[in-house]
Amino acid sequence: SKATVSVLNWCTLTTTTPDIMSAQKKVNPMRELKIAKMMINVCVGESGDRLVKAAKVVEQLTGQVPVMSRARITIRSFGIRRNEKIACSATIRGDKAEELLERGLKVKEYELFHQNFSKAGNFGFGINEHIDLGIKYDPSTGIFGMDFYVVLTRPGMRVVQRKMRAQKIAKNHRVTKREAMNWFQQKYDGVILDKRH
Repeated sequence: SKATVSVLNWCTLTTTTPDIMSAQKKVNPMRELKIAKMMINVCVGESGDRLVKAAKVVEQLTGQVPVMSRARITIRSFGIRRNEKIACSATIRGDKAEELLERGLKVKEYELFHQNFSKAGNFGFGINEHIDLGIKYDPSTGIFGMDFYVVLTRPGMRVVQRKMRAQKIAKNHRVTKREAMNWFQQKYDGVILDKRH
């Protein structure tokens, strides 16, 4: 009788173990993509009052104090001098990043071009008017366009970036352009267009 019970237990293990393993492979948490961070950038091409107004718009949108960016070279035709402050940007993470990305994609009607996606699995897009994001129009501020850039990652990527005992990541664990496009289509029911008009 004990032998019969042991044989039944062995049969149960042999029949259920492959099913459990296949289920674990389907929902591997280490393969799930998530937003590491999102950058919002507004470039006005000049310093002064217009840049201050753009920084105010970014702060109103993100709830963070934006960082000022400087010109790397002098471009006389545009009136830009080297080291002059010409743009402002903010980096958002977590739920706030997902919320702002949702609002930005809604403006784009959830349509992106395949050129918006990079080989590293990141993507970006721009909008022409910040008031489309739900911010009330202020005549004294004006209207600014802005760029969104999203960095996607997987669990475990921290081992590359940490200061101590940094390690390499296998090639198949890095985010690819195709995986980023599939993530966009599945999560947001997005549409990817072939060519720019």
